[in-house]
Amino acid sequence: MTPTRNTKTIRVEDGTATVNGWVQDIRNLGGISFLTLRDRYGTVQVTMPKKKIEPGLFDKLTTISRESAISVTGEVKESNQTALGLELIPTAAEIVSEAGVPLPMGVIDKVNVEMDTRLNHRFIDLRKPDVKAVFELKSLMFELISEACRKNGFTQISTPKINSSGAEGGATLFTVDYFGKEAYLAQSPQLYKQILMSSGLDRVFEISPAFRAENSHTTRHVTEFISFDGEMSWIESQDDVMSMVEIIIDYVLKGMKERGAEQLEILGKEIDVPALPYPRLTYEECLGIVRGKGLNLKDGEDLGTEGEKLVGDYMGEKGFDMYFIYEYPEEEKPFYIMEKDGTPYSYSFDLDYKGQEISSGGQREHRIDKLISRIEKKGLNPEDLEFYLEAFRYGMPSHGGWGIGTERLLVKMLDLPNIREAILFPRDVTRLSP
Repeated sequence: MTPTRNTKTIRVEDGTATVNGWVQDIRNLGGISFLTLRDRYGTVQVTMPKKKIEPGLFDKLTTISRESAISVTGEVKESNQTALGLELIPTAAEIVSEAGVPLPMGVIDKVNVEMDTRLNHRFIDLRKPDVKAVFELKSLMFELISEACRKNGFTQISTPKINSSGAEGGATLFTVDYFGKEAYLAQSPQLYKQILMSSGLDRVFEISPAFRAENSHTTRHVTEFISFDGEMSWIESQDDVMSMVEIIIDYVLKGMKERGAEQLEILGKEIDVPALPYPRLTYEECLGIVRGKGLNLKDGEDLGTEGEKLVGDYMGEKGFDMYFIYEYPEEEKPFYIMEKDGTPYSYSFDLDYKGQEISSGGQREHRIDKLISRIEKKGLNPEDLEFYLEAFRYGMPSHGGWGIGTERLLVKMLDLPNIREAILFPRDVTRLSP
C-alpha cells in the first residue's frame, strides 16, 4: 500500500508516497513541468518530465487551476534543486476538487489585498503560511494558559453566555429575545465566577467568548472576543492577584517563544519575555507622566487610548514592555471592585503591554452591606442582582480576579496591526458575516 504523507513527514526512503494538498503554482517549460503542491506543513515539488510520465497524467496536472485540491501519488527522489531536498515524480493523481477561476484573492501573489477582501474569503486567506501561523500560535496560547492555571491550582469552568443581567451595566449589552423575555449576551463571566468563590472552588478560570456592544471603529475593538478570566479566594490584597497574573503571563510568553519557534520564524517575529516582577505604577503616577508629556487630564479622568500610549512610551524608554497600573478612581470601576477606604480610589489594576491595556482586575468587595451600597451607588437595583448577592449572604471569602483579552495579548505579542488579524471570523460594528 502506498503510504500517505504530508510535506512534513515525506521521506526519500519511503520510495513512493501519496501527498494531498492544494495546487500552489504550475510552471510548464514544454519538455518538463513543475507543480508546487502545498499542504498545512509546507510545499513539495511535483516534477513531470513529459516523456517519462503517462500523457493523460501530464495533461491533467499541467492544466488544473491554481488552488485546486488534489492528491498525487508518485516516486520520492532526492533533489538538490528544491527547498525540501526531494521531489515527487507522479504516477497517479486525483482531482479532489477543482478551484474556480479567477480566484477571489491570491495566495502567493505579491499583491496587497484589502482587509475586507481577506475576511470575506477567510478560508483562502488562511492558506497563506503567515496567516495560518498566527492561529496556530493562538491555539498554543490557549494551551499554555490552561497549563499555567492548572499548575497553580485553578479549575476550568464554563458559565452561561445568555444572562438576565450584565456585569458592567447596560451601555454595552447585546439584548436577545429569550422566549419572550429580555436577556443579554454575556460581557464577561464576572458575576458567576464570583458566586463560585463561595462554593469551595477557590480558584477558577475560563476561556470563553464575551460580547460588547461598543460602537467603535478601531483596530483595537471588536464586538465578540475570547476572554481569559480568573478568580481566586482567600487573598490578602490585590497584590496577590497581580502576582498570579504575572506568573501566568510569564509562563505563556516563555512557552510561546519555545514551542512556537517554527511559527514565529514564518512570521519573522521574536517574543521578548519581560523580567519579573512587572513594574507597578499608581494611577496618580500615570497622571503625572501624561501631564508631563502634554496631555492635560483632570484628577479621576480615564487615561484613555492616548494616555495609555503615552505611559507606554514612557515605560518603553525605560525598557519595560509589561507593567501594572493600579488604584484607579473608584468612580471609573464597576460595582464589584472594592473601594480603598477613605480615598476616591479602588483596589483595581490594569495590565498594559506595549502601551495598551490587555487586562483589568482587582480585589472584589466581598462584604454584603458594602457591596449593596456599591450597587446602589452605580445606579443599579440590588433586586435585579439577587441571584448574585445570595452567595454573599452565607460566607463569602475575600477574593479577586482578572479578565484578559486573549486577542489583544496575541496582537501585542506578535506586533500585529489589527485585532482582526487574530480572530478567524471577526465581528464588529459593520461585519456580521461570514
